[in-house]
Amino acid sequence: MPRFYCPAALATGQKLDLPAGAARHAQVLRLQPGDAITLFNHGPLWSAHAADTAEGTTHRGVLGGEFDATVIEMGRSHVRVTVGAHHAVEREPRRAVHLAVGMPANDRMDWLVEKASELGVASIQPLMTERSVLRLVGERADKKVAHWQSVAIAACEQCGGNRVPTVHPVLNLVQWLKAQGDTTAPSRSAQRLLLSLRNGSVPLRNLVQMQEPAPQCAPDAAFAVFLSGPEGGLSAQEEDAAIAAGFAAVSLGARVLRAETAALAALAVLA
Repeated sequence: MPRFYCPAALATGQKLDLPAGAARHAQVLRLQPGDAITLFNHGPLWSAHAADTAEGTTHRGVLGGEFDATVIEMGRSHVRVTVGAHHAVEREPRRAVHLAVGMPANDRMDWLVEKASELGVASIQPLMTERSVLRLVGERADKKVAHWQSVAIAACEQCGGNRVPTVHPVLNLVQWLKAQGDTTAPSRSAQRLLLSLRNGSVPLRNLVQMQEPAPQCAPDAAFAVFLSGPEGGLSAQEEDAAIAAGFAAVSLGARVLRAETAALAALAVLA
């Protein structure tokens, strides 16, 4: 059944128009009135739409899980649906992992965001580092982040995830490491891990096996903040700065993986 991200307060019996991106997707799929779909609404765009209304009535919507829905109208540029039953189902990993990554160049960052979202990453922080090929600032950076957020949404629609990861605004590594000292940060108590080839790095798999999360670990509880470099990795000075900020050096084994492969391999181990 087709799945659509709909960042609005959803309630059974509600009638609403799908957001523009979801409507285009529904039209590409050639959906017709009477067709059944699934809606979910937990993601980074929720706060901007939490006060949405439908049919002139404010709805006390449910956040999380997913809803049955039925298409009732297909217009030229809009798709209207009726919201059905809510199902309190989540398909998230037991560990909430926040990925901070030196952005790989070309379309590799798109691929990384897509696959990381499929693997259940909690959030993605794009970073500019000393060896970064991709340099983004201003409007160009904003457009890229918006594009990556749409990639994450599409990945969750496809894979069954009901929690869309937030793609944060681009920062340079120095800015981001400084922010990690904020005692109010939600990931303050999370384990801080740095992917590194330096001598003495602990095998990531060994570390994970020693620190299993509790069986009833809350979905939003941060387990790890994972820092990975771009092509060529982080410089020695950048790694030293990360370690000084409380990051522990970990490795994935003897092989040297591409930047996008390394980040995804780490997520697969941590999931």
